[in-house]
Amino acid sequence: MTVPRPRPRLALALVEGGAEEPPPPEDPGPPPREALVLRYGELFLKKGNRRTFLDAVDRRVRRTVADLGAVVRPVHGRLLVEGVGHSPEALARLRLVFGIASLSPAWLLGREPGEWERLAVARARLAQKRGARSFAIDTERPDKQLPFRSQEVNERLGAAVVEAVGLKVDLGRPDWKFRLELGREAVFAWEGALPGAGGLPVGTAGRVLLLLSGGIDSPVAGHLCQKRGATLDAIYFDAFPYTGPGAREKAVELARILARAQDALTLHVVPFARVQERLRDGAPADHLVLLYRRMMLRLADRVAHRVGALALATGESLGQVASQTLENLACIEAVAERPVLRPLISFDKSETIVLARRLGTYDVSIRPHADCCSLFAAKHPVTRGRRETLERLEAQVDWQGPLDEAAAGVETVRVGEEER
Repeated sequence: MTVPRPRPRLALALVEGGAEEPPPPEDPGPPPREALVLRYGELFLKKGNRRTFLDAVDRRVRRTVADLGAVVRPVHGRLLVEGVGHSPEALARLRLVFGIASLSPAWLLGREPGEWERLAVARARLAQKRGARSFAIDTERPDKQLPFRSQEVNERLGAAVVEAVGLKVDLGRPDWKFRLELGREAVFAWEGALPGAGGLPVGTAGRVLLLLSGGIDSPVAGHLCQKRGATLDAIYFDAFPYTGPGAREKAVELARILARAQDALTLHVVPFARVQERLRDGAPADHLVLLYRRMMLRLADRVAHRVGALALATGESLGQVASQTLENLACIEAVAERPVLRPLISFDKSETIVLARRLGTYDVSIRPHADCCSLFAAKHPVTRGRRETLERLEAQVDWQGPLDEAAAGVETVRVGEEER
């Protein structure tokens, strides 16, 4: 293969644009096949374990688009998804797959430079119609056995665009960018990238049990645990009859949203009202939130032991509410047998809300159904709890019986499988 016709040297950079169909080229050849290109993120830092992580992402991608008829194959450090074109549905699903840093609509090409040139010119015409006045082209050449250099390809494609369309070259801030990747397994072109979910593939960091309330914070905390490779189970503390069925329905719906990142999710529903009643009748109201939280962690530890979860996770953030001072957090986690993960520890509320909206949990979380932690609690709870005080209060209350009863009454709800 040669690159004919010497061209003036053009220093050209990248391409970014929409995924609309280009107008037919003046010299029509077979239309290029559409595909999606997926790029891994930090997985390349894993060295000896890299293959395990890449395989986990590959499996998740295949499962995510299997029902769309997609074919997935790895090519020189990328994943190509074929058979779905530039489907918005496929793009939306794949953007939620952890371990993918970015993804692009792309065109699969043959190995003849004339085909690359035709596509570049056709896309340049479309970019010009959108208002572009300058452009840049960048060629990557993973296949070093090709008989020419990347710059030679840039020169030919760039000169063709200048001649046929009249755009000007701009290396610094071009209006339109076009990329070409020449590999042994595939040749493809694309224009810009959409951000992916990033992180690590779910299932590579062990199992975590999320304390899921119906609020804004805890589902976002669970999402961030999944982003770091954790497989989630969730536990919800049901204060029925003090809270209505709507509170539980919120928790189930939030769990269903989190299940999208993994095959399915098990929600463990704990009947918690009797435990709360016993604490209410024997302890001061300003300490009830801390006592509730300590009982929740005791129950969560039992469920975690049963399901093999290595850690617990909560939606707590430092200083956001009265129970979330350092002193109170220390008092709460003192009863836990496992590490307590707090992915939102440094977030302010606005940052959490932004993530909740992106995840799709916000509108569910703000439905007006009470949270169990607010039951019977004082208007001004203690902000600097002491462990010895809480232990003394617990010693005055016969809570073991209701706690055992709650543990025995845990109901499991499997969500997410019905959507696959």
